[in-house]
Amino acid sequence: MSALDLTLQQSLLDLVRRWALLASALSLPEPRRRAADTGGLDDAELVTRARGGDRDAFDQLFRRHIDEVYRRMARLVGGDPEREDLVQEVFVHAYRGLARFRGDAAFSTWLYTIVVRVAYGHLRRRRRRPLLEGQLLEQLEPVSNAASPEQRALEREQLLRLHQMLARIKPKKRIAFVMRVVEGLSLGEIADIVGATPAAVGQRIKHAQRELEAMLLRDVRRAPLSLSAARSTR
Repeated sequence: MSALDLTLQQSLLDLVRRWALLASALSLPEPRRRAADTGGLDDAELVTRARGGDRDAFDQLFRRHIDEVYRRMARLVGGDPEREDLVQEVFVHAYRGLARFRGDAAFSTWLYTIVVRVAYGHLRRRRRRPLLEGQLLEQLEPVSNAASPEQRALEREQLLRLHQMLARIKPKKRIAFVMRVVEGLSLGEIADIVGATPAAVGQRIKHAQRELEAMLLRDVRRAPLSLSAARSTR
């Protein structure tokens, strides 16, 4: 493996690490974090009760799963300022679709399919109406303990670049890539959630990785030019 290949591989690993850290840092606002789960009932029983019109049962499902839904949505859409609205949309769809939940899989898995569907629709719309840099920068806080303002500004710029790169990948490829590389799901698990074959999922991931590597390669090749330009101005 060449030095350039190693650099690209390391850059891709760093990209994945930063994305995962960013999703973890985008925590749910304190007033809307889940309350203690005191119901004592499992999801299946709560779903049965919610289907019968028990709003408290669905509220218990909401409180039980809100953190996980928010985390997964953040991993799929990043620092998009609409992510909280998307989480609410997931639970609206879940409530309206309870009659279609057959119980073949866990409620959390079924909920994840809704997260993916909502995220996919949003990412498609976002490609037509991309965020302005300023809108996104407002949402991005450095995920490390950068000490100086200069370091924090640099990290925010890096996070912005990361968003821009992922925004250039088609939503189906992007979602499959994040689910595989960041969430750590198997091809079969992803296929069940997105409604595709494992082979199709594998191709989406491969294409996403190649596109990211191509963008990283352009960045690597531009870096020496940027350094030379900076030196020439001294």
